[in-house]
Amino acid sequence: MSKKEEFKEFAKSHPELAKTVRLKDASWQELYEIYDIYGDDTRAWNNYLKKESPNNINNFADIMKKIDMDSVQKHINTAQKALGLVQELTGKSAPSVATKGPVTPRPINKFFED
Repeated sequence: MSKKEEFKEFAKSHPELAKTVRLKDASWQELYEIYDIYGDDTRAWNNYLKKESPNNINNFADIMKKIDMDSVQKHINTAQKALGLVQELTGKSAPSVATKGPVTPRPINKFFED
């Protein structure tokens, strides 16, 4: 296996490297050069392979606990009412007209309910 293929496998096994490149902390070329010189020696990769702390899950759970679901529901209801009003004003809520059935066309010579 070539050094390039080995690096690809190394990068696949460490998704944090892709995050590092996305955040523009390093380029793939720089990471490959580090791999070419040091291989998978953990001391060379300490800055790039920061392990996510398990506290992140706990932090997310804490954030979710702090959300007031009643407030969220009130905002959703307000948004629904606003959308209903916009639909009513723009006439977009007229599918019930289409369900009435066919409409007979007005005679050509009849104007303004003659």
